[in-house]
Parts: sequence; C-alpha cells; structure tokens
Amino acid sequence: MPHDTLTPTGAAAPAQAAGATATMALVATASATATAGRPAADSPGAGGTSRARPQRHAAGRGGSRAKNEATADAKAKPRDAFFDNAKYLAIVLVAMGHSWEPLRDGSRTAAALYITVYAFHMPAFIIISGYFSRSFDMRKDRLQRLITGVAVPYILFEVAYTLFKRWADDDPGYPISLTDPWYLTWFLAALFIWRLTTPLWKIVRWPVPLALAIAVLASVSPDIGDDLDLQRVLQFLPFFVIGLSLRPEHFRLVRRKKARILAVPVFAAALVFAYWAAPRMNAAWFYHRDAAQELAAPWWSGAVMTLAMFGCSLVLVACFFAWIPGRTMWCTALGAGTLYGYLLHGFLAKGSRFWNWYDNPWMHTPWGAVLLTLIAGTVITLLCTPPVQRMFRWAMEPKMTWAFTKDPVGMARSRN
Repeated sequence: MPHDTLTPTGAAAPAQAAGATATMALVATASATATAGRPAADSPGAGGTSRARPQRHAAGRGGSRAKNEATADAKAKPRDAFFDNAKYLAIVLVAMGHSWEPLRDGSRTAAALYITVYAFHMPAFIIISGYFSRSFDMRKDRLQRLITGVAVPYILFEVAYTLFKRWADDDPGYPISLTDPWYLTWFLAALFIWRLTTPLWKIVRWPVPLALAIAVLASVSPDIGDDLDLQRVLQFLPFFVIGLSLRPEHFRLVRRKKARILAVPVFAAALVFAYWAAPRMNAAWFYHRDAAQELAAPWWSGAVMTLAMFGCSLVLVACFFAWIPGRTMWCTALGAGTLYGYLLHGFLAKGSRFWNWYDNPWMHTPWGAVLLTLIAGTVITLLCTPPVQRMFRWAMEPKMTWAFTKDPVGMARSRN
C-alpha cells in the first residue's frame, strides 16, 4: 500500500525541531518510556542535481531533478520493524477497545481498560502518521498519493458504511454525506487535512504550542459543527504536529532499558486511575469530537481537559512505544496492512450492535469478555494479512493513473 495513512512511507527531511525537543523532553521527563525505532533519516525525495551537459537548458536540469526525486520516492526502502510492530499492536488495541465498548455499563474493569486504551491508541497512530508525513509537500506525485491513498478510500468507505447501515440497521433513509464522516472514516478526513497543512507547520517557529492552542480553542467552541468532524481534526492536531517535529534521535533518546522499566508502574497507575474514574468521568472526552459545552461541562473545562489529556496521552504513548520490540517478528509484516484492518473491522464492530450480538448474557461474564477480546484480536489480525490486502487493494490504494495528467517535462524528455 502507499503507506500514506496508517502505513509509513520512508522517513524524510525533518520538520521543525524546536517543538520536537520540547515535546520529547516532556515525555522523557514525565515517563521516560517511549521507545525508539530506527527510521531512515535521509529524505526519500532528496535527489541531487543530475550531471547535465553545460549546454543543456536549466529547465532540463530542473526536470531531471524532479524525475530523480520521484524515482527515489518510488524505490522501496527497508521498512522499520519498530513502526510496523507499533502499528499492528495499536490496531489490535483499537479492535479490542471497540469490543469492550458495549461491556462498560456492566463491568467497571472493562470501562477502565476502555478508558486507558482510548487515552493513547489514536494519539499513537496519529504521531506515527505525522512522523512519516515529514517529507510531504505539494509535489505532483505526493499529491497524487494523497488522493489515491486517503481521499479515494474515504469516499469509497463513507459510501460503503452508509449503505451497510441502511441494510444492517434497517434504516433505508440514512443519507450519504461526504461532509459528515461516519464512524471510522473521520481519521481519513482528518489525515487529508493534516497532511495538506504540513508545509505550513514546517515554517512555523513553535508548531506544537500553536497546534495545542488551536486544540484548546476548538474544545471551547461548540459552533464549529460536525462538518468533516472538524472538532476531531483540531483537537487531535497537536499529536500530528508532534509527529512532524520528531527526529530519529528523539526516539533513540527514550529507547532505553530504564524507560521500559518505568513504563510498567506508569501503566499500572493509569489503570488504577481509570478504574477510579470510570463511574465518574464521561468517556466522550477521549473521543475529542465535542466541545466542552456539548458535554454539559463549563466552557473552561474544555481547556483544562485538553491540556491534561494531552499530557496524559503523551506519557501513555511513550509507555506504549517503550514496550514495542524493534526486531522483526511474526506480526511485523501485518503492520503494512493496518489501514485495511482499521476500515474493514468497522463493519463487524457496527454489525455486532445492529444485530444485537451483545444481548447474549454470556458476553457480559468475565470469561465472555476475555473470549470476546481474543476474538477481536484474531479478527483484526486476519484483516491485516496480505491476502486481504490483495483483495481490497483496489479500494485502499488504487493506482488511478488515468485520472491524472502526465508530467509535461517528463513527456518531453522521454521523446528526446
């Protein structure tokens, strides 16, 4: 797949480092628990100037540079096992979290696990997505990949989810709306917007504080509305910008044995706190889709909760990364298929509600919850496998060469 969403492309030229240093210092000080992958530090689009003949026109040299850059981007780089492992384990937690959601009312333990996982699983994905978006600019081939790898799957799955709801939920009048993401498609809409703004974040002096200020303002602005799930786009934005700002050395900084040791009590404390907070706290705060006023809370609590949850999420993401193995494992190859698992498991997650699977009493017993968790992990694993990727590649990463104009410089050079 084009690796533009939950799957990384090769690492590229680093973005602003000032926000990254401050952010990783916060994470290292608060939890010292993130782990470092070994992403390639070189830019996949940093092709040098070709050795053109002196009499060749300057435009020809520019065309050669663009061609070299596109060729460099097209060449497959060795995948970093750490990031593939992280994406696979995170998508497993996504599926498990969805399986626990209907169990929360009858099980405080399920509610605590749900809150803990929701505090970091999407921030982890978004940080990784930002990290591998550092090379994005408005170059033609990158815009094409953004369209085919993000926009087209968004449209296809928005329509598919709507048709599925009409059938499975017996709601034939449910409208198809490309401006109102349904269920999981919000992430694709958000990623499209975040990636388009990447060049802007590269030129800002303090990108992370600015993104955090925007998130705070969104959390106290109920008039933003539901179009394109802009509340989520803005409230999750700081995590994407952090990813843009990180460099390989920041991961190496927190990939120490001490970090792994400290991650254990931090996660334990998080679970204890979640168990205490489960009956007292509205879990909708973790969705980042509403302003404080929409959650029947005073406006100022939006700012407080945004900042507090931002810090907690960073610490837990660091703890999560701390225990991600950096070696190739049986599940490493599945990291390339996380977008497939993410979007496809949504049909089962919603279908289980529409068809009242959770009405079975055994599901609400401790052993039923354990079995349900194992089933969710198994299903999402199968949905990330290469056969499933081949089956749905036409929808997830269509080539669509027919839809784009050809590069006139490249055409002219090929004729010569």
